[in-house]
Amino acid sequence: MGCCSTIVCCGCCHANLTREIEESLFPSCPFCRHPPPESQEEVMKNIMKRVEANDPVALCQMGRERYEEGDYNGAFQYWTKAAGL
Repeated sequence: MGCCSTIVCCGCCHANLTREIEESLFPSCPFCRHPPPESQEEVMKNIMKRVEANDPVALCQMGRERYEEGDYNGAFQYWTKAAGL
């Protein structure tokens, strides 16, 4: 998955990685070409930006985060909203 919450297939990720290696480029998101987040805080900031835009993939990610934290009601709410979109 890219930094922009876009699901990218393994073949596209591989092609992007090969291109970066062959052209001596810095790693980037295979979809939007932005550099990868450098910290977990930056990852969460990117996800929250997509959640605010009602991105179903980002909503599922937040649901998983809440579930792993033990907030099952919060996880259910995020997953329900994602399913409705």
